[in-house]
Amino acid sequence: MKLILEILLMGLAMMLGSYLVPGVSVDGYGSAIIAAVLIAIANATIGLLLRVFTFPLNVLTLGLISFIITVLMILLVDNWMTGFNTSGFLAAAILAIAVSVIKMILDSIFGVDKK
Repeated sequence: MKLILEILLMGLAMMLGSYLVPGVSVDGYGSAIIAAVLIAIANATIGLLLRVFTFPLNVLTLGLISFIITVLMILLVDNWMTGFNTSGFLAAAILAIAVSVIKMILDSIFGVDKK
């Protein structure tokens, strides 16, 4: 049940983020959920491998490389999907920040704990 709630909230965060960030468009709530799931899968697989290989550089940049990898995963999903579009790296970076903040707010509203 918690996984379903997390997926639905992440889709809502993607949808709200696409409204707030210029240069990002999502065709609908279904596309937002699919994009959120694909970004999570890309971050858990490809992103994890990139983070392992760039660990020393990530330590030196205080985590900036992890953020850049997340933005690259958003751009990768943008290339995979037709219902989710970003206008470039800057729009994807702002979307990553916006979705993180929105998801944090939604988690606190709906009482989702990270235990």
